[in-house]
Amino acid sequence: MTRGAPDALVALPRVPGLGGLYARRLVASARRRGGGGGGGGGGGGGGWTLPEVTYAVDDVRADVDHLTAYQHLLGEPATDALPAGFVHVLAFPVATAVMVRDDFPLPLLGVVHLANRVEQRRPLLLGDRLGVRAWARDLRPHRSGTQVDLVTEVAADGDVAWRGVSTYLAKGVRLPDGRDDGGAERAAFTPPVRTGRWELPADTGRRYAAVSGDRNPIHLSPLTARAFGFPRAIAHGMFTASRALADVGAARGDAFAWDVEFAAPVLLPATPDVRVARDGDGHAFAVWHARSGKPHLTGTVTPLTA
Repeated sequence: MTRGAPDALVALPRVPGLGGLYARRLVASARRRGGGGGGGGGGGGGGWTLPEVTYAVDDVRADVDHLTAYQHLLGEPATDALPAGFVHVLAFPVATAVMVRDDFPLPLLGVVHLANRVEQRRPLLLGDRLGVRAWARDLRPHRSGTQVDLVTEVAADGDVAWRGVSTYLAKGVRLPDGRDDGGAERAAFTPPVRTGRWELPADTGRRYAAVSGDRNPIHLSPLTARAFGFPRAIAHGMFTASRALADVGAARGDAFAWDVEFAAPVLLPATPDVRVARDGDGHAFAVWHARSGKPHLTGTVTPLTA
């Protein structure tokens, strides 16, 4: 169905729950630390190659209460159109299922979300029967470790309507050839004139976890976040990215590319400054710490043409 996807297909009966997937990876990691797993690369038992499989779930349907809760939290309008960020929520567990395989070479917990690109080629609607496909590609060096892309496509009526590429970094995990030349340095950031300021309470991570299913402990409380080296809970990257997309609003159109680069995490509670403004044919956005001026994320929303 999809150019670039591995031919070997793993059909899942339903979209898996993220909680079970995280638990599976934790158990596998503990087994390897205890000597019960195979050798090989950073987090898995299959060496330094990616699994050549595509995971697939058919007949996925959005639930109206789930959609409404997402729209309310993110500030999206109450319509039957599925926001691009909501489609990510629906499809993300299928990509995660690829990452928890025993032969996936990087650890799941602790990876950093570096960037995200979504192409919404046409709107998807409540009631559409969706087909989700996900696979991993392009294991490559980064100056701080190793990065990989997870590709997810969502189709309706046989045509891909939404495509997402999420880039993740496993810090400190080095490819065996020793290269560390991947990942260009970020351009210097100067805070622009803000167009708004977000008020993000301490429970923002728990509230987004309720609509996304992503209950990674770094997002839930100061206590669980400290176990992973954060002084407080941090906002989900896709929450902040999706909030910026919602701020662009209807001006994004029906078909667009949504690109995000993540920088520093948002420690909760937070009141970051925000700029969302016209940029050529599309929009540019940025979110940054109001006092330090350090960026949390930057991105663009640009129209797609046929």
